[in-house]
Amino acid sequence: MTAPDLSAIKLVGFDVDGVLTDGRIIVHNDEGESKNFHSRDGLGLKILTRAGIEAVIITGRVSRVVEIRAADLGITEVHQKVMDKRTVFEAILKKRGLSWSEAAFAGDDLIDLPIMTRVGLAMAPADAAAEVLSRAHFIAPARGGHGAARQMAEFILKAQGRWDEVVNTYLA
Repeated sequence: MTAPDLSAIKLVGFDVDGVLTDGRIIVHNDEGESKNFHSRDGLGLKILTRAGIEAVIITGRVSRVVEIRAADLGITEVHQKVMDKRTVFEAILKKRGLSWSEAAFAGDDLIDLPIMTRVGLAMAPADAAAEVLSRAHFIAPARGGHGAARQMAEFILKAQGRWDEVVNTYLA
């Protein structure tokens, strides 16, 4: 696998269940559901956005919880109930005039492979499916929903030489 050009990354797509959450879905009697999100992952996505790298969400499920979390993080591009993630991601790139090499994607399971095998940077949490791990350029040390998305954000910004700038905004 060739090393990606991380300086080119301008947009990062995230799956939800298994990447931004631990993958567990708690279904309530009223048919609502709960998901566990990690606060460091949320800050990681906000940091990416503040650094000028857009974060988008593409997930196979539909959940009001995802809408709420995305709004809280300032993520406006959210696609739910998507079985063909590649086509949706390709449309996002086209709308922004970006190439596949200027994008990253964080996925954890087979449904994410059609995007992960095309983007400039494929990322996965430590507990992703073996088929995903074998195709990822970067594997976060953390499991999904346990800080992996934060580690992915840091990985990109450090590779772009921008991490110290991010840290300094919190020290000012």
